[in-house]
This record gives sequence, C-alpha cells and structure tokens, in this order.
Amino acid sequence: MTIPTRTLGTTGPQVSALGLGCMGMSALYGDADRAESVATIHAALEAGVTLLDTGDFYAMGHNEMLIGEALRTAPAARREQALTSVKFGALRGPDGGWSGYDGRPAAVKNFAAYSLQRLGVDHIDVYRIARVDPDVPIEETVGAIAELVEQGYVRHIGLSEVGADTIRRAAATAPIADVQLEYALITRGIEDRILPVTRELGISVTAYGVLSRGLISGHFTSDRQLGASDFRTHSPRFQGENLQHNLTLVEQLRKLAEQKGVSVAQLAIAWVLSRGEDIVPLVGARTRERLAESLGALDVVLDAADLAAIEAAVPADSAVGDRYPSAMMAHLDSER
Repeated sequence: MTIPTRTLGTTGPQVSALGLGCMGMSALYGDADRAESVATIHAALEAGVTLLDTGDFYAMGHNEMLIGEALRTAPAARREQALTSVKFGALRGPDGGWSGYDGRPAAVKNFAAYSLQRLGVDHIDVYRIARVDPDVPIEETVGAIAELVEQGYVRHIGLSEVGADTIRRAAATAPIADVQLEYALITRGIEDRILPVTRELGISVTAYGVLSRGLISGHFTSDRQLGASDFRTHSPRFQGENLQHNLTLVEQLRKLAEQKGVSVAQLAIAWVLSRGEDIVPLVGARTRERLAESLGALDVVLDAADLAAIEAAVPADSAVGDRYPSAMMAHLDSER
C-alpha cells in the first residue's frame, strides 16, 4: 500500500494522510502491551505512516519514552521519515491527577527540553500547547514556541482545542501549521466556526478521536467491561442510555459498511478523510491488527451517494452526551 500525503497548512510539513495517535499505548484506555505498542509503531512506519502524535503528559512521559524506544529500534530509513507532533502544558501530580495548564514562556522551553530528551530527537516537528492556559495570553505561548523554532528545536507551531478567535490571535503572532481538534462523524462541532477560519488562514486540522474513542469503531459493545483507569468509564457518551442510543447509530453505520464490503471503522475514517485535503485523521491503533484495519480506510472511495447515505444514517448532532466530562469541557477553548 502506498499512503498518500497531505501538507499541514501553508507552512507545515508534508505528512502521511493518516497519522498515528499514540496516547492509548500508555494511558487512559486500560492496559497496553509495550512490545505490541512498539511493534505497532514499527508497522506504521513500515507502511508509510510518518506522523506520530503524543503528549508529554501522557502517563507522565511514558508515551514519549515509548516512541523514543520505537524510533531507536526502527530501521534508519524509517526512523528518518518519522515526524513527531507533541502536546505540552498539562500539569500532573504523582497520583496521576490533573492540576491545570502552564503556557508561560519559561515553562514552554522547559517542557520542550524534557520532550527532546525522552523522544531521543534533536527537534520536534510540530509543537503545541494541549489546552490554552487561561492565565497566559496565547501570543506569549506561541511566541515562546516561535523562539524554539528560531533555535532549531522545533520545526513548526501547532495549536490544540482552540476556538476561532484564539486561532486568529495565534496566527497573527507566528505561522501556524495545524490545529489539533476532535472530529468524527458524531463530533462535528468544528464545522460551523473553526473550519472556516482554519481554511481562510491556510491552517490544517489534525483530527483526533475519529472513531470517538472506539465508540464508532464497530468493536465496542454495551456489555464491555472497562477498567477503573479507562477514560470511557467517566465519558458521558459511554454511560447508560447515552451508550445505548449511540450504539444504535453504529448499527446504522454498520449496514452501510457491509454494503460496501468494509468495516465500520474503515467507513468512519474514510468519512473524515473525505472532508478535505486539509484534514489529517489520527488513528489511535494500539495493535498491529487495528492499525491494518485503519489503514484499509485509505482504499475506501466514498461517492456522493455514499456520503448522503452516511449523513442520513448518522446526522450531525445525533450522538448523545458530551465528548468529555463537564469538568474537562470547561478547559476547551474550542467549545466557546
């Protein structure tokens, strides 16, 4: 398989049309197998995936070290094609708790120093604060990343979960390659205000949660038992009647997938791919099996009739439940 490429905005790098989101290999979705995680990253690189997405706070550095191990043990040619996308700024405690965000310039440079060390690289390809620090103007945070670009430690500046006004302010400070936002068939809030602004400014979107944390993967069932550390235990969309309703949407999607001879996950990813060349989906595969399934979405061609049928089966705003618990929703500038 040859993976097509897309360019992140007008200033960013050329990347594979699908990126690999590595968070689930370390945190928030139950136990993961380290050897299988490394093997999955290797398989992704071998298949032509270039964009590896992580955050320095994913299991308090564990995910960056995991990626670092995978890069060290990959063939040189594959290692050299890898592009790292790193989020920073989320503050954690020894107990794993969350205590806000830090976007101060000195903190930005401190976070970057530790990420470079854990990843084992001499630069980060796309660097972004995970959530806006309400006490620090975005201009100061982006300005600090711009200084890292000038010094060669960062190649491109990104944003994450920011609203239209913040995007404009950031772009007026320094060139922005892309904005990372949740986007899926059942998560379409960015379409009204944010996508028009990113497209006006020539900024791409790296879309995470394209399978809504497994909810629309076709593999999640109502009787699935989740561990206490699994994010979905507290996610509104996975609770009680909300879950039952949302799974009925998945079954409607399954009928369409079966008609095309593809999996539900492949259809859902293909839909995101169809939304524009400026959108790069991140797939959160934790195993080689799930990675192979996700990559199959690149071969799914959706014509106008297919897209209309998908819209009819899963209309915008048809899912029930917020995408995060209420306490986390309060930190999302993109929701304002």
